[in-house]
Amino acid sequence: MKLVILDRDGVINHDSDKYIKSPEEWIPIPGSLEAIARLNREGYKVVVVSNQSGIARGMFDTDTLAKIHAKMIEAIRAKGGEIEAIFFCPHGPDDGCRCRKPLPGLFEEVADRLKVSLGGVYAVGDDERDLAAARAVNAQPVLVRTGKGRRAARRGKQLKDTPIYDDLAAFADALLTGSLARH
Repeated sequence: MKLVILDRDGVINHDSDKYIKSPEEWIPIPGSLEAIARLNREGYKVVVVSNQSGIARGMFDTDTLAKIHAKMIEAIRAKGGEIEAIFFCPHGPDDGCRCRKPLPGLFEEVADRLKVSLGGVYAVGDDERDLAAARAVNAQPVLVRTGKGRRAARRGKQLKDTPIYDDLAAFADALLTGSLARH
């Protein structure tokens, strides 16, 4: 199975330090929806893996998150794309769960549910937590400069073997044209 794993906030949609708490606040990054559709057309299944600690913090509930995801799915479908599945962690940073990135629990759930090895699968994120979770399951982390990505790229920790792209569209272009080198 050809698979790409994406973080949500900062990769597909604009991120906010105040959290994405409603469908109205979910605004796609230009080119991201088209990038997902292009990946799909080339045979890639796309899965979203996202920390959503706003639930634990009482900022929104799972019904609201479902509405946000429904808006995202509808917007992607309008561009001809599909999301295979969405995995999220509803816990806060002090809850001690295994699913909150940088821990690999969500990635392990993807592997288990889809019955695939994540070895070498591209996992696109905008934060060092995304990259660490990907590495923990032998996926190939990719950093985008959208969201928190510019800050993560400047810090540069653990990035020597990580491809960096301006955005999801640039990553998709590189992958689909064969110019993305495995590190």
